[in-house]
Amino acid sequence: MKTISVAAAIILRSTPEGTKQVFATRRGYGDWRGWWEFPGGKIEAGESAPEALRREIREELATEVSTGGRLATVEYDYPAFHLSMQCFCCTVVSGLLELREHEAALWLTADTLRSLRWLPADELVLDAVAPLLR
Repeated sequence: MKTISVAAAIILRSTPEGTKQVFATRRGYGDWRGWWEFPGGKIEAGESAPEALRREIREELATEVSTGGRLATVEYDYPAFHLSMQCFCCTVVSGLLELREHEAALWLTADTLRSLRWLPADELVLDAVAPLLR
């Protein structure tokens, strides 16, 4: 089975009231259109995962992010391929998270994190994300 290596951004922020939030996007294309995911994309030859992640966020969201430590690595078998996904905590450096490929986006809290229909691999990251929102 073909393996696809990707990097995903766990973009975090705190509101002025102190509520912690994470950014999620809804796919606007392909077989999984309408499902939610953490933004990111494929790691190209010669790129590190953080480099790929910063490039993908620039391309998909017109935003610069800083990447922190790796939060989780997910290995998941979809019907047509194996996904290896490295997830990194990120913060916005500049830009407004403009949707260029996704059809919707939300800032989620600990109370709303599990309210969406997540892509199966992304759903496996929720247990690692939840403590960051408390």
